[in-house]
Amino acid sequence: MSRAHTDVEQVEQANTAFYEAVERGDFDELSVLWMDDEISCVHPGWPVLSGRGEVLRSYALIMANTEYIQFFLTDVKVTVLGDTALVVCTENTLSGGPAEEAGELGPLVGQLIVATNVFRRTEDGWKLWSHHASPVLTENGEEEDDETPA
Repeated sequence: MSRAHTDVEQVEQANTAFYEAVERGDFDELSVLWMDDEISCVHPGWPVLSGRGEVLRSYALIMANTEYIQFFLTDVKVTVLGDTALVVCTENTLSGGPAEEAGELGPLVGQLIVATNVFRRTEDGWKLWSHHASPVLTENGEEEDDETPA
């Protein structure tokens, strides 16, 4: 892999490394990608998690209960201001839980999530400071909520 020369390229690589570590279930690599200081994380539907211990425990729990996950990132926008970088993107996820029968993958579920990842420049490169992910509500074609009896 070629060495990134610009801050934007380095942040893009750090962002990609984050998602790849989650996909592989590589907790050690994921741990290295986060800052050592106070960090925060919001998973879809979860309360705010603060502090390195709480955030990393959440990923250990997710990895232990997710048989398969893959991220297809779209709409990625990187902004760097000094030693802070902001990445906004859409996570098109495909995941599967534990199978009902041994040796089989559980049902796959697709989800659309918007995410904001904040990175800080450190002596060891760009590290995650905060991750916030929120599901995108999609139209299901049914408008029964909009219909009121006359």
